[in-house]
Amino acid sequence: MIPVKTEKEVILMRASGSLAAEVLQRVAEAVAPGVTTQELDERARQILRERGAESAFLGYHGYPGAICISINEEVIHGIPGSRRIAMGDLVSLDVGVKYEGFIGDNATTVMVGVTNPDHVRLVTTTQEALMAGIAVVRDGVRLSDVSHAVEQAALAGGCTVVRDFVGHGVGRQLHEDPQVPNYGRPGRGPVLKNGMTICIEPMVNLGCADVDLLADGWTVVTRDRQPSAHFEHTVLVRPGGADVLTKSE
Repeated sequence: MIPVKTEKEVILMRASGSLAAEVLQRVAEAVAPGVTTQELDERARQILRERGAESAFLGYHGYPGAICISINEEVIHGIPGSRRIAMGDLVSLDVGVKYEGFIGDNATTVMVGVTNPDHVRLVTTTQEALMAGIAVVRDGVRLSDVSHAVEQAALAGGCTVVRDFVGHGVGRQLHEDPQVPNYGRPGRGPVLKNGMTICIEPMVNLGCADVDLLADGWTVVTRDRQPSAHFEHTVLVRPGGADVLTKSE
């Protein structure tokens, strides 16, 4: 069953979403050549401590980081460590924040001195796919209408969407119903209702859509080792459209 948030819960969701957006933006600003992914993770932890919040990812099924940092062919769930960011990298940051009992979840891909036009196209297309999905969200539409819009935008940019991992409902739990695929035919699945909160998160590849799981048990990479990009927002379903709860200032 898909949870519908009360207006009081929406206020709390808005607070956690705003904080998640702040953490994501401040970490993204620190992405630069020579910086380690562990240093970015530590920056996120510091901000969370300052705000009296906690990571929604740390310890989740044993995940060791406060945020996920995935570079180039890494799609999602990259573990922070000693790797140093280099010029030309695509750095995907995924931030989940738990605050006052509710979770905000968002992601972005940062281009570090990227000049390869195909890589720029990948990132631009992924962001456009996210916005295309958000544009469809409103009370009364079918969930697969959102999925279809994401996929069509990705395909229009000459890219492919990852099918093995999907978006999700969010609220008191990091993953609630429903699953939100980034592909599919329109007019199917549950009807979105006022008060539902979902994470739309296109994971888009420059090459094939297939992915592999590395030996660390977390990091997902493209099978052909071509680069991938990832964007995400937490959105609230309203009659007039989507209310983006993780919108950055």
